[in-house]
Amino acid sequence: MSTADLWLVVGLGNPGPGYAANRHNIGQMVTAELAERMRATFKSHKTNARVAEGRIVPGGPRFVVANPNTYMNVSGGPVNGLLKFYGLTPERLIVVHDELDIPFDTLKLKQGGGHGGHNGLRDIIAATGSPDFLRVRVGIGRPPGRMQAADFVLQNFSSNERESLPNLITDATDAVELIAADGLPAAQLKFHTGT
Repeated sequence: MSTADLWLVVGLGNPGPGYAANRHNIGQMVTAELAERMRATFKSHKTNARVAEGRIVPGGPRFVVANPNTYMNVSGGPVNGLLKFYGLTPERLIVVHDELDIPFDTLKLKQGGGHGGHNGLRDIIAATGSPDFLRVRVGIGRPPGRMQAADFVLQNFSSNERESLPNLITDATDAVELIAADGLPAAQLKFHTGT
């Protein structure tokens, strides 16, 4: 099986229904939408992840969409296992994650760089030995007042945020599709408007 058109897309988050609607789980909200577009269902995989495979459009890029079964801070093991299983390099990995340093309802796309204090990214970089994967950084904004970031990311989105959340998830899913189909610069051109 050729890997020429294959992409691994990982949604970061924490497992279980108690975390499902948290800000920290925005990555897995995006992978759920991707799987829906592929009309694929998540199945257990031996790498300690749940995986859905398919194409969104006939002849388009093939996706392996994965949610690690681990907590966010130890996502690296499953991600590295998936790269090895599918014979992919980190350059064919797109990680979708929450980002405190970006305003809510905003996307930033990049390849490589540091972890910026994000423990999920830190663990993936450590496990794969490479920072060269692509990131779809979904803005969740800064915590209000003196609230700790660790508490903020484990809260559900506010009622105001929930109104625009479906659009944000759609945009992030579109960004993943565009990166795979047309490359990072084309996706950045579309989604980095106003910067």
